[in-house]
Amino acid sequence: MDTLLEHLPELAIALALAWGSGLRVYAVLFMLGLAGSLDWIALPAHLALLEHPLVLAASGFMTCVEFFADKLPWLDSVWDTVHTFIRIPAGAALAAAVFGDSGAAVALSAAILGGTVAAGAHFAKAGTRAAVNVSPEPFSNWGLSVAEDLAVPVALWLAIVKPVLLIAVVIAFFLAAALAARWLWRIARRGGNPRQTNGLSRSPPTGP
Repeated sequence: MDTLLEHLPELAIALALAWGSGLRVYAVLFMLGLAGSLDWIALPAHLALLEHPLVLAASGFMTCVEFFADKLPWLDSVWDTVHTFIRIPAGAALAAAVFGDSGAAVALSAAILGGTVAAGAHFAKAGTRAAVNVSPEPFSNWGLSVAEDLAVPVALWLAIVKPVLLIAVVIAFFLAAALAARWLWRIARRGGNPRQTNGLSRSPPTGP
């Protein structure tokens, strides 16, 4: 228990990076590199490369591309599908890098757990957004996208100043995402009518 509390800051940062990678991998890379280059935080040695101007330029450019791609219904689902092969390995690599100086076994364990968290966040995001895209109006999609944009910097900030709260927020995210995805898929299967049950729509009674 004492060992866990001692490494709680590193665990929270690794969790934030892995979870954030499942949502906005390029934003995580850019924000982390920018914070390190401005001396806001001291990056672990294995993440110092993110501060390089060329890496910052590349991650910043892709952050902008992803920001706009994620706001377009159905394009966001295509983007999510392609990034299944990017977000999960990135989450594993970033989590491992946090513990890069702790030995190969610890780093590998962090990579396994980080990849799992990134995968969970990615598939929760992709599934929820695909369900929302069934709706013809774009506002719910935009609202979720903006919420994800804000969630990443907030998670990174919490990992530094309130690591325990960050862990609680991530757990709450997975619970909420599971419930939301289940509800949205039920609506989608009913043709977008939340009142429909067992293939039939409830209609108000007519006549006396």
